Amino acid sequence: MEAPESPGGAVTGVDADSPLRARLRSLRPAAFGADATGQRLERIRRSPNFADGAFQNPVGARHRPSGSTVEFAKTYFRKEARKRRGPAAPIPLHATTAADLARPPESGLRLTWLGHSSVLAEIDGHRVLFDPVWGERCSPFAFAGPKRLHPVPLPLASLGPVDVVVISHDHYDHLDLPTVRALAGTDTLFAVPLGVGAHLEHWGVAPSRLRELDWNESTQVGDLRLTATPARHFCGRGLRNQQHTLWASWVVAGPEHRVYHSGDTGYFPGFRDIGAEYGPFDATMIQLGAYSEYWPDIHMTPAEGVRTHLDLQGGTPHGVLLPIHWGSFNLALHAWAEPGEWTKDAAEEVGQAVAFPRPGEPFEPVGKLPADTWWRGVSHPIAHPWRRPQPPKAPAEAPKHDLDLAGDR
Repeated sequence: MEAPESPGGAVTGVDADSPLRARLRSLRPAAFGADATGQRLERIRRSPNFADGAFQNPVGARHRPSGSTVEFAKTYFRKEARKRRGPAAPIPLHATTAADLARPPESGLRLTWLGHSSVLAEIDGHRVLFDPVWGERCSPFAFAGPKRLHPVPLPLASLGPVDVVVISHDHYDHLDLPTVRALAGTDTLFAVPLGVGAHLEHWGVAPSRLRELDWNESTQVGDLRLTATPARHFCGRGLRNQQHTLWASWVVAGPEHRVYHSGDTGYFPGFRDIGAEYGPFDATMIQLGAYSEYWPDIHMTPAEGVRTHLDLQGGTPHGVLLPIHWGSFNLALHAWAEPGEWTKDAAEEVGQAVAFPRPGEPFEPVGKLPADTWWRGVSHPIAHPWRRPQPPKAPAEAPKHDLDLAGDR
């Protein structure tokens, strides 16, 4: 389905604002963004993915911590566990320069992981920037909230021109006010899930530069076709979470290459459908950090991340998996190094190629992949290893990627 070119339009909803509501809104931090109103709100209400006053997941998902609050608090504040949630020494960065990125990729596809879920994808002559976060904290406040564990690998201006910025959802570690405001002064377009455009307009992005999509809607940027695809997560930036902004994964397809960015998501069977419709992919960027048994429906473990990649590729190893959503912020209870170490082992078990770049390190999926286990040199010991005895050989009819999804919890 083709989305309207500028669904944001003139949707400021002035008529709906009473003086009291306007006064209350003026007291909110700018980072909270803005609520959808007017034509945008009407479009949200017409969405097939919106019901009972909120956007719905493709599969049911709890987005509040489950289990005992007391046990969660004990685990969170345990001194030794807290220490393991960060690196033991400075995280090594790759010294990428503007000159490095000015040279076009030889293969036509190059990815540069900039930390967490931020990735620059250079694909078939176009430059796509996913979930850019250059702020020091993923928080509405400069004085509180999760702080960066490593500096940004290079200044935002050093990336050079960007054709389109793609946002997966409106959480602070994916949609960053300082970064958006910096990019608002450029000519880049923004592709965002339905409802997220209200935040961007509030921060100075012109409606004409917005491509605001519902699931399975597409927009064209030059030779690239961008499609918002389902994910299993939730949304919200303010004190009240009304579920009025959609969350999405993204497919970017050019004349020669295809890539997939998962955004934040829990595992669900719909990845197979996405792969069948839009794949296979030369590379996938899969969220597999900040997982926990307290919120198993909305983030993925390393084993689930590898399984997701295989689902997207039709069930067999293909292309390259780039792990994202780890290493840059402390957002969960697991040890800082677990996502890297456990993804490496889970991928080896099924023969899947994985790239492990240092933050800021460009690579081309068809070339030599960055494979150095750089996190080991700056990590506290992991409490329990992923590696386990190899299971007996599965029957021939068993899926090749039927991983033990409980093995890393």
